[in-house]
Amino acid sequence: MTELELLVDFHKDTERQGPGSTADTLRALSFINLKQNRLLKVADLGCGSGAHTITLAQNIEGHIRAVDLFPEFLDRLRQKSMDLGLQDKITPLQASMDNLPFGPEEFDIIWSEGAIYIVGFEEGIKKWKNFLKPGGYLAVSEITWITDSRPSEIEEHWNNEYPEIDTASGKIRILEENGFSPVGYFYLPLSSWIDNYYEPMEERFEDFLIRHGNSEAAMRIVDAEKEEIRKYRKYKNYFSYGFYVAKKLPGK
Repeated sequence: MTELELLVDFHKDTERQGPGSTADTLRALSFINLKQNRLLKVADLGCGSGAHTITLAQNIEGHIRAVDLFPEFLDRLRQKSMDLGLQDKITPLQASMDNLPFGPEEFDIIWSEGAIYIVGFEEGIKKWKNFLKPGGYLAVSEITWITDSRPSEIEEHWNNEYPEIDTASGKIRILEENGFSPVGYFYLPLSSWIDNYYEPMEERFEDFLIRHGNSEAAMRIVDAEKEEIRKYRKYKNYFSYGFYVAKKLPGK
C-alpha cells in the first residue's frame, strides 16, 4: 500500500476524519436563515464518511450532494444513509474539491467541515462562491489561531504545514473581500478534538499496526498522528478549528 492508501485505511471506518461534533454542526446551521417552505440544495464538500452530512440531512428539508475524493468514505456514508432511511436526501459524489462538476448558482448552502484547507481558504471561497445562489450561505471550518500570540514551536509548525492559518479576524476579512457577509463564528471546543477525534484515533493504533504487520510505513503514520495529538494537547489554548458562516451578497 502507498502512504495515501494506508491513511485512507486508517480513517475509513471511523465516525469522523477530523475534529467536530453534532453540536458543532447544529450550531453552525443555526446561523443560516433560509425560507423553510422550499427544498434546499446543499453541497457538502470533503464530507468524509459523513458524520456531519447525516446531521444536516436530519435537520434540513432538501437534498445534499456529498462530495469526497475517496470512494471508501463515500461507501460508508452510503451505507449509513440507507441504515437511517436518508438515502433519498443524500447523493454521494466522488470528485475533487478543486474541480467540481456543478453549475453556476446551483446551491443554497455550501458546507465544508475541516476540508477547505485542501484547496486553500481564499481559493476555496473564490471558487465555491460561483456555485452559490445570491443570498446563499457558505459554512466552513478552518484551522484558526485563537490568540494573538503563541509559542514559537506551534507557530512554526502551522506556518510550515498551512501558511494560510490566521486569526478569525483575518479569515473574516477574506470573506468580506470576496462578496460575503459573515453571520456567525465560533471555534470548536476541546471535546470536539479529544472526545470525538483523538481518543477514538488512539484506540485504533494497535489494530492498525497489527493489520499492516507493523510495517515501517504504518508506523510512520501512527507516529505522525501521535505527534499531532501531542501538539494539540500541549498547545490547545492557541489554536482550533474556527467555524465560519457567511451569506453571499447579491451581485457578488
